[in-house]
Amino acid sequence: MIFEKFVYKKYGINIDKLIQQLKNKKFDPYDILNDFCIFLHNNCNIGSITFRDKIITVKTFLEYNDIEISPRKFKLKVIFPKTVFRHKEAINKEDIIKILNGCSDLRIKTYVMLLASIGLSVTEALSTRLKDLDIIATKSNEPAKLTIRGEYTKTKVDRYVFLTKEAVEQIKIWLDYKYRKRRICYTDKETGKTITEYRTPEKKQNELMFSLNQTDNPRPEVLYGNLAPIFSNTLDRIGMGNREDGNETRREITLHSFRRFVKTTISDLGYADYSEWFIGHSGSTYWRKKDKVAIFKKIEPYLTFLNVPQLERQGADLQTKIEELQDINQLLRYKQNEKEEQIKKLEESVAFLADRFNAFLTSQPSNTILYDINENNNTSPGIVKGIQLKPEINNKAVAEIAIPSSNSSSTSSRSNNKKK
Repeated sequence: MIFEKFVYKKYGINIDKLIQQLKNKKFDPYDILNDFCIFLHNNCNIGSITFRDKIITVKTFLEYNDIEISPRKFKLKVIFPKTVFRHKEAINKEDIIKILNGCSDLRIKTYVMLLASIGLSVTEALSTRLKDLDIIATKSNEPAKLTIRGEYTKTKVDRYVFLTKEAVEQIKIWLDYKYRKRRICYTDKETGKTITEYRTPEKKQNELMFSLNQTDNPRPEVLYGNLAPIFSNTLDRIGMGNREDGNETRREITLHSFRRFVKTTISDLGYADYSEWFIGHSGSTYWRKKDKVAIFKKIEPYLTFLNVPQLERQGADLQTKIEELQDINQLLRYKQNEKEEQIKKLEESVAFLADRFNAFLTSQPSNTILYDINENNNTSPGIVKGIQLKPEINNKAVAEIAIPSSNSSSTSSRSNNKKK
């Protein structure tokens, strides 16, 4: 414990004696906490958040041992360093491919690919058990799944995440290697002879995927202490182990960099809300939506790194779809141009007929052209308003009815006889 080292170096006593002397008022707890801040600043190259957490932990420890600490005095007397936020760029896909190709250890390669393809946190990936993997008995239309226990998630809620085809194949390769048949040599204590046997490790469903030793209570924290140095050595070997500016103990590329890559990649594709759900952030709108599988299939090619045949096949499919869309677009443009020409011809025909019809109406002597009267200038006729047609003619015949007389009848008869 860092605080224990500080107490021994500063006061030459252990923590129990320090607590006793604090109760006897021989030491001021605020001075001790302030000196501990100086000790951390001079001897530990840690971030500001970690720095604050360690001070708060010691404060809580003292309060637990009945050392009264006033929040107001603590805020006034204990000085924390100012928090400095440094801009960190997300790692690009080419760097991830270089790191994967530079991994000489099969276990670290599988671990890095799992982080880079689905954006798990460091502890989430290490806490994966064999029973959490669903890579065999999956539906044909759904990708493989990985269930993450709530004890190790950021939101403390169980969740699942989809696995890319490349990650599934890499996991299978690692598990086949881990549970391979191997030769075991040992010495018999009774006879003193060396015995050679071939054994196959038993697959236990509660066993962690990245653990090497079979234990009843595996701890992911122990695995991190084993895999982190291997990853650091890999970066140094391939020439990518540059340190951060102002922090020589921390590299620019860390295991958390892959999580930022996944978040940035999915967000750049236009699925910002989906990226929040995918990496396990709370408050995402995709918690209960049903289109998760469809979106994952769209982003899967962008989270694939070494599966060249799959990338080429997907690229060919995309190129074919692009060519089909281009042909459809060209056909639609051609039809659109044809329709525009037909509409233009129709407009010209209508205008021609309208002019002819207006000329015919104007040529009729009984029709009158109407003008808009210009109020400012009464001498000018103004703009043509329309044509007033002549009233409609009633074609009904008008006549008087007369009763014929005898003279008229004889006259009519003589005229008829002449005609005969």
